[in-house]
Amino acid sequence: MIVRNWHGRAPAALSDRYLTLMREVALPDYKSTPGNLGAWCLTRREGEITHFEMLTFWTDLDAIKRFAGEDFERAKYYDFDAEFLIEKEPFVRHYEAVSE
Repeated sequence: MIVRNWHGRAPAALSDRYLTLMREVALPDYKSTPGNLGAWCLTRREGEITHFEMLTFWTDLDAIKRFAGEDFERAKYYDFDAEFLIEKEPFVRHYEAVSE
């Protein structure tokens, strides 16, 4: 299994609205992609900034490419992201996940 990790930062004053869009748009988009095994949006407030971590779980790289395209190391953004994010981080991180 591969875990895809995206990070973004938004002003805390906008974080509730942004989280709503993540729930209504981003999470369903991830989960509807064949090969997606689940998706979680984590938030952490740090003063006037809210950090968002999107953890998504995939069967393999082909599944990630179906979601993100051939340049799968680049972050995928939605039209609404520019309204909320302090910056668009260009890349995501991928991890191999194992368990007993």
